[in-house]
Amino acid sequence: MSGSYYIRQPKQVLGEVEGKHVGQDIKNIVILTGAGVSAESGIDTFRSAGGLWEQHKVEDVATPEAFARDPDLVLRFYDMRRERIQQVEPNAAHYALARLDAAWSGNLLLVTQNVDDLHERAGTQRLLHMHGEHLNAWCNACDARHPWRGTLMDRPACPACGVAGRLRPDIVWFGEMPYRMDEIYHALEQADLFVSIGTSGAVYPAAGLVREARRKGIKTLELNLEPSRGTSWFEESRHGPATLMVPAWVEEILGS
Repeated sequence: MSGSYYIRQPKQVLGEVEGKHVGQDIKNIVILTGAGVSAESGIDTFRSAGGLWEQHKVEDVATPEAFARDPDLVLRFYDMRRERIQQVEPNAAHYALARLDAAWSGNLLLVTQNVDDLHERAGTQRLLHMHGEHLNAWCNACDARHPWRGTLMDRPACPACGVAGRLRPDIVWFGEMPYRMDEIYHALEQADLFVSIGTSGAVYPAAGLVREARRKGIKTLELNLEPSRGTSWFEESRHGPATLMVPAWVEEILGS
């Protein structure tokens, strides 16, 4: 039964159908997280008022064409983002998901659209970055990827091949294929529950995962600050701050 509620309303039990708590039937979980999870740590979202897209056009900083046209602008933008994420800390939502990962005995995969490392710092182990990572650099000369915390604006040499000026942010830009989609779809094939947390429902193919889950008969839940573009596809939606909604849900699912 589909539904939607806000944090000020009485708590609802996840997917209670005919008196039976569906948590009893859940063994395998796929979780998708988006920018809304990290926003409360102080990382701007792209689509919020005052967010990154108001400061930069997507075609200027987040496409392969932008990098070819004005690499200085693109590298400067990502250097600033890389520096920023190293100044913030995981929040209660990150820690709650890490707790779930540690405690859940079934299969669990946390797929994040976020390019920060806050899930890792909170302790999540079963994690996949589908849009890349700010703290990695990718060499276009030798295809090697390296942990990277410094700047790229000064065109450093690749640690593997030694070629200078060929490193780029290891970020999936618009028009590029997200990473490890085969692993994501395989996990979804085995899942009993798909949960989307803090996503806009606007970026594909991530936004299409709920439709794939529904097609397969997988239970679906959205936890989001407000209704997303894909809210109508979820069996249940809960709306409120991630730092409140996620810990409450984790407590509920572990108690089921």
